[in-house]
Amino acid sequence: MSDRQNLAILFYLRRDKQKNDAEVPLYMRITTNGKRAEMAIHRYIDPKHWNNESGVPRGSKNEIKQLNEYLALMRNKVYMAQKALIEDDKPVTSISIRNIVQGRSEKQHRLLDVFEYHNKLMEEKIPGEYSPSTLIRFKTTKNHIEDFIKKQYNTDDLFLSQLNHEFVSNLEHYFKTVRLCNHNSTVKYIKNLKKIINLARKNDWISKDPFVNYTGTTKPVKRDYLTADELKTLENKKILVPRLAQVRDIFVFSCYTGLAYIDVYNLTWDNIVRGIDGEKWIFTQREKTSVKSNIPLLPKALEIIEKYKNDPTCNYNHKLLPILSNQKMNAYLKEIATLVEINKNLTFHLARHTFATTVTLTNGVPIESVSEMLGHTNIRTTQIYAKVIDKKVSQDMLDLKAKLTLKTKKTKKSST
Repeated sequence: MSDRQNLAILFYLRRDKQKNDAEVPLYMRITTNGKRAEMAIHRYIDPKHWNNESGVPRGSKNEIKQLNEYLALMRNKVYMAQKALIEDDKPVTSISIRNIVQGRSEKQHRLLDVFEYHNKLMEEKIPGEYSPSTLIRFKTTKNHIEDFIKKQYNTDDLFLSQLNHEFVSNLEHYFKTVRLCNHNSTVKYIKNLKKIINLARKNDWISKDPFVNYTGTTKPVKRDYLTADELKTLENKKILVPRLAQVRDIFVFSCYTGLAYIDVYNLTWDNIVRGIDGEKWIFTQREKTSVKSNIPLLPKALEIIEKYKNDPTCNYNHKLLPILSNQKMNAYLKEIATLVEINKNLTFHLARHTFATTVTLTNGVPIESVSEMLGHTNIRTTQIYAKVIDKKVSQDMLDLKAKLTLKTKKTKKSST
C-alpha cells in the first residue's frame, strides 16, 4: 500500500459555524491510519453550490473555479507535508501534517530525550527537593525503557507522538515477563514514566496522553517482621563467623532504631546527640524522603554502638558502624536466618518493620511517635503496621477462644 493510500483528505461544510444566511465555512479533514485532524481553510460557500457526496463545489461560475483551484492547492500542501515528514524520518500523523500546512514549526520530541531532560532537572534539585536514590530510580527506569524500545520497536528512541495505550500496555508486559518484576515494582516503573509524560504535556510536547485508559494500582503487601521471641533468639545466638556476627549486630541495631539500610550506612558520630531528656538520640534525615528522623537510643542499640566504638574500619571511614554493601548485607542475612532457624526472609526492611511492630507499637508507643521516628511523611503509612498488630491481636484472641471452648467442653464431659 502506498503512502498516499494511508492518507485521506476531505473538504466539508461546518454549518455550526455559518457566518450568515448564505455562506458556510469550509473545513479540511486529514486522516492518517484512522486518526483525524481538522482545520479551517478560510473559504466560504453557499450550501447550494456544494456537493456533499464528492466533497467539491459545483457550478461553472468564476468564483467556483477559483475555489476548486484553492482546494487543489490545499490538497497538494497536505501531500507535500506528508513527503517532508517521511524524508525527515518523522512520524506521519494527521496532526503533524496539519501543523506543517498551517505553518507551525513543530519540533518532534523523543521520549528518552525528555527522560534525560527530566533527570538533569531532578539532579539539580538534590538534595533540596529530591534524594539521590530517587534519581537512581528514574535513571533505572529510563534504562529499562530504552532496552524495551530496542527490543519491541527495533529503534533507539520513539517520538512522543508515537506513544499510545498499546505502548504502555506492552511496556507493563515487558517489565513483568522480561525484567521479571512483581506487580508493585512494575506499577512504580510505569508511574515514573507517567511523570515524564506529564512533564511533556505541561510543555505542550505531546497532544494526547497515552495513559488516558490506563489504570495501574499497587496491591497490598504483607509486611513481615520478627516476633519478640525471634528477635531475642537472634540477639542471643552465639555466632562464631565474624562477618556474620557483625551483620547480625547491625541488623539488630536497625530493629531497635527503625533505620533503613542507607540511613544506617550514612550514620557518623555527629548524628549521636543529647536529646531533650538528656539521653543519647540519633538525629538524622532520611535519605529516601529528606524527612528528619530523631530517635531516642534504646539500650540494645547503645550497646551495639559501644561495641564498635573503636573499630578500625569505622574510624577509617568515619562511620558509626562497619556496614557492608546492601547486597552483601542481605546475602549474609540469609545465612544468618538459616543459622538461627528463623524461617523468614531477613532483609534490612524487615528490621525496620520489626521496630515499628514488635519493638514500639506492641509495647504501647503511640502511633504518632512511631511515625515521627520512622520519618514517615504521612501517618497513614505508619497505620499499616498498626493494622498488622490488630490482625495479630485478633488471631491471638481467636486462638484463646478456641482453647477456652475446648476447655469448657472437657469440663462438661468430665462432670457428666
